[in-house]
Amino acid sequence: MIRALLAAFGLVELLVPDKLVAVMTRLAYEDGGEMTAKPWVTTAARVEGAVLLLVALVGLRGRCGGDGDDA
Repeated sequence: MIRALLAAFGLVELLVPDKLVAVMTRLAYEDGGEMTAKPWVTTAARVEGAVLLLVALVGLRGRCGGDGDDA
């Protein structure tokens, strides 16, 4: 279950990092609507999303018994 949530969050963060950063900023700060993120924040969010998605997929592969041996 947690891997599915990680995969979903990672996919959203990978595909639409600008919108996710804007939503999280509004949630985290009282005047979040007035703040703007620096340009590198979008790239960092996209990288984080890719890592989360990779971790979730590797974990799911391990649970399914896919060890890479087809013999």
